[in-house]
Amino acid sequence: MEVKEALDVALLSGEILLTSGSEIYRVEDTIDRICNAYGIKSECFVTPTGIFISGWSKDNPKESVSLVKRIKSRTINLHSIEIINTFSRSLQTKKVPYDEAMKLLRGMENAPYFPFYRRLIASGVTSLAYAMLFGGTAVNGIVAGIISMLIYASRDKMSRVSLSPFFLDFVWSFIAGLMAIFANRFIIPIDINSVIVGSIIILFPGLAITNGIRDALYGDILSSQARLTEALFTVTAIGVGVGIVLLLMKYWM
Repeated sequence: MEVKEALDVALLSGEILLTSGSEIYRVEDTIDRICNAYGIKSECFVTPTGIFISGWSKDNPKESVSLVKRIKSRTINLHSIEIINTFSRSLQTKKVPYDEAMKLLRGMENAPYFPFYRRLIASGVTSLAYAMLFGGTAVNGIVAGIISMLIYASRDKMSRVSLSPFFLDFVWSFIAGLMAIFANRFIIPIDINSVIVGSIIILFPGLAITNGIRDALYGDILSSQARLTEALFTVTAIGVGVGIVLLLMKYWM
């Protein structure tokens, strides 16, 4: 396989990992494994927003190729991470031709995610559990689950709109607080604190914090700082949104 073809396979694999929420060290290790499997020596540098790869043939070091890929969006898809891990390790024993490898990876890239209704139910159950964990009753948990599902459905519809994710987190947390207060005032008496905590838990950047710490432990300080800073901004946006609602409740109700 030519150097450019091997790097294309490695770059697409790294892109899928990074956009699926993988750690930086895992992306770099996967890229190196794929290049080595095809007899290509490589150097790669990965950040949460970009992948940089240079590769050259072991037989002809002068044949060098460099590729750059900008990463603009990230989500959580552990299934894709597991498949790419399996794919990169299987290349050590059986080399897949370029066309077949790219077809496999592009098929994964365009494969449907979990059905919307499953994700919606999962968000509701998660919020119900957290509301009860923070001292709420089953009724509080149900209210938190309903609010969470409404927010998740709205976020899914708004995902195509190019707005700042921090602004959207502020808006959703503000709306969650308003809905909790509205439910308490006009529908059924509830513990507002546990309902708000339960309904906004789906907004919290748990994976970003975890990966930021893991990146730091593996020596990827730049990526660790970027992820933790992003998580800090997200938490701040959520806190400000809820805080404004609570202030309005205190002074106006």
